[in-house]
Amino acid sequence: MTALSWIGSLWLAMAVILGPVYGYLAYKIGYRWLLIGAVLCNTLALMLASISTEIWQLMLTQGVLAGFGASLVWFPCVSASQQYFDKRRGMAVGISISGSGFGGLVMSNIVEAINSTLGVRWSLRVVGFINLALLSFTACVVRPLHPPPPCNTLSQSINLKPFRNIQFCLLFAIQFVGNFAFNVPSSYLPSYAEYIHLDAWIGSNLSAILSGLLIVGKIGAGVTSDYVGRANMCTLCITMTGVVCLVLWLPATNAAEIWAFAAFFGLFGGGYMVMVPAVLVQCVGIEDVEASNGLLFFAWFFGGLFGSPICAALIDSEDGQPNYSNAIIFSGVLMVFAGFLAWIVRVLRSGWNPLLKA
Repeated sequence: MTALSWIGSLWLAMAVILGPVYGYLAYKIGYRWLLIGAVLCNTLALMLASISTEIWQLMLTQGVLAGFGASLVWFPCVSASQQYFDKRRGMAVGISISGSGFGGLVMSNIVEAINSTLGVRWSLRVVGFINLALLSFTACVVRPLHPPPPCNTLSQSINLKPFRNIQFCLLFAIQFVGNFAFNVPSSYLPSYAEYIHLDAWIGSNLSAILSGLLIVGKIGAGVTSDYVGRANMCTLCITMTGVVCLVLWLPATNAAEIWAFAAFFGLFGGGYMVMVPAVLVQCVGIEDVEASNGLLFFAWFFGGLFGSPICAALIDSEDGQPNYSNAIIFSGVLMVFAGFLAWIVRVLRSGWNPLLKA
């Protein structure tokens, strides 16, 4: 389990690797060429993965190269949606980020169908062609509302000005802590279903269904936050993501409890993914959004790289029987702590009154 977990971990880490220099690349290269690079990297990564024969080759293709391609597309798409909206920014960011949920919901079924008919290698190639088509469309339509601020040298690109803002520092800490924990359910819930001897259909479809529930959480939290306050919604979603891990997943022993956890995790976890970048613009201002986005999502790097291997090590036991409780507690406690940090941001913005829109 530990060796295979590094493939996904490398992807998660590489998907935010451009964070510190994103402002420089956005100014020097522009959104169009960043997105064209994403088209090439993602398509090539999957085609090369389809002819791989060793785990280390998959680490380089599906892990490093595909992750780097994801980084090229992630930052422009998130930044653009933040710039074009003000009053309905939460909804806009929610819809844009929900694309990953739609992808997980649809692609998992496509891949499973192709695997059973044409095999794993052809499923990778088909997904590569789908990436080519969809990312090519993205490269044609995604543009910034405002030109990126001037950044003539690479040294200027590492703009640490946002760290002078205590609210940004707290958001950075939320991302840093949260990414060690957030990917645990999506990575290990299917194998947990198998561990407690649930029907094979449940384990094979949990990832797709969880992705669908995350869509609801992302869009729902975004829309709701525009009315109740983005900082309020951010605190609620992050805290409850940790609580449902501890209250629902930890004692789960049957299908009903697993479905209940998946439903609540999708609703609140999707909100976590959306609300931190939605709150960001309120904290730093639109003029610093490019540099702040790069730094904020770079905080995911260490959790993405080491989170899954740490949980795999916690699950693996000396007697050969997996112990999921340690990983679930690890995930839940970290998310609750991240929720506490989000509450501090909310207090700094609007004071102690929980009824104020913040």
